[in-house]
Amino acid sequence: MDDARRYLAEFLGTALLVFFGVGSAVAARVQGGVVVVALAFGFVMLALVYTIGPLSGSHVNPAVTLGVLLSGKISVRGAAGYWVAQFAGATLASFLLWALTRWGDVVDQTGTLGSNGYGAHINRGGAMLLETVLTFLFVLVVLVVTSRAEHALMAGLAIGLALATAHLVGITLDGTSVNPARSFGPALFQGGAALRQLWLFIVFPLLGGALAALVAPLVLSRSPRLRGAPENPQSRPHGQPPDGPPGQ
Repeated sequence: MDDARRYLAEFLGTALLVFFGVGSAVAARVQGGVVVVALAFGFVMLALVYTIGPLSGSHVNPAVTLGVLLSGKISVRGAAGYWVAQFAGATLASFLLWALTRWGDVVDQTGTLGSNGYGAHINRGGAMLLETVLTFLFVLVVLVVTSRAEHALMAGLAIGLALATAHLVGITLDGTSVNPARSFGPALFQGGAALRQLWLFIVFPLLGGALAALVAPLVLSRSPRLRGAPENPQSRPHGQPPDGPPGQ
């Protein structure tokens, strides 16, 4: 029952992240510009950390879940359940955005339903590097701030700002993924080049998340007093739920 609630939270959280984040690009990219879209992603992420974080950890991103898995804070079965929920949530949100542009008289200001892509402003190799680095930053921030008890109250702010920063850098280049589920949903309904290029926006955000999981212990070990600090469940809004990793 607890696992089902966590999976539902990840489904709902990912759907909200994609609907409001990608929706800001679809509906307000021209008038609001890059800053508005980046802040939309950051603010939604911040809100989700404090809303569903105590229940599921508010991963809402397969790359974050991979980082948490490699950190030993979630089981393989739990991570698989999270991934299914995240991709399903992104698909629902993308369908709703597609429906708005198809039947709701909403003009798609990206022209691609907010999907990610390379070739116009960055080549394939550049997109590989960009997505790896941006996701590395985001997942590293998540893993580090949620492992420090003294940062519990501010963890959501740090995570939201990290996501907004990644978007400020990447939106004009490849649309910024840093989240395979976020890329999957729009590409599924956009089709064409977005769907053909989707593999890049799944593989390299996952690579960035894995690298962050390898580096995070090195960052944390730089402060000896933190290693023996008692764990505070609220310090891990993106990590293992207080009553143990899901799927066990």
